[in-house]
Amino acid sequence: MSEKISVLISEQDVDARIKEIAELISHEYEGKTITLICILKGSVFFTCELAKRVTIPVRLDFMSVSSYGSGTESSGRVRIVKDLDDSVEGKDIIVVEDIIDSGRTLNNLLSLLSARKPNSIKLCTLLDKPDRRVVPVNVDYTGFEIPDKFVVGYGLDYDQKYRNLPYIGVVEL
Repeated sequence: MSEKISVLISEQDVDARIKEIAELISHEYEGKTITLICILKGSVFFTCELAKRVTIPVRLDFMSVSSYGSGTESSGRVRIVKDLDDSVEGKDIIVVEDIIDSGRTLNNLLSLLSARKPNSIKLCTLLDKPDRRVVPVNVDYTGFEIPDKFVVGYGLDYDQKYRNLPYIGVVEL
């Protein structure tokens, strides 16, 4: 481990904010069943922790998308690597992301999912980097707004490492 990781958001703060978001969702959707759509791989930790704290019936589904192609900048064009197992037609869905920066991929993914005729669609992210936004995206539930730093932990990785950190850290190379 040659990289130095400094704590940006503590485990306690992440845990407390997830609980708050779960309470908001539970209240907003009282009497309904929601489907959390986990965008793999990064949001799996956040989605699981969120689902455990939501007090209404929750269904889980998973999707893996790619928008990078051969470069390091997102093209925004969504290529579905793993599609949903179940139809979302007529369902209340919440897309759960680990981090939103440019907004390109999420904008296209939300359009794609909207075409599948859910009853409602909302977006939830653990981390938001609004300074990097190039396409407007309406985020309904945000854990934390963060500066434009390279972060790891809670599902976010650097070269497939550090996903398992229980806090959000900044990579200092």
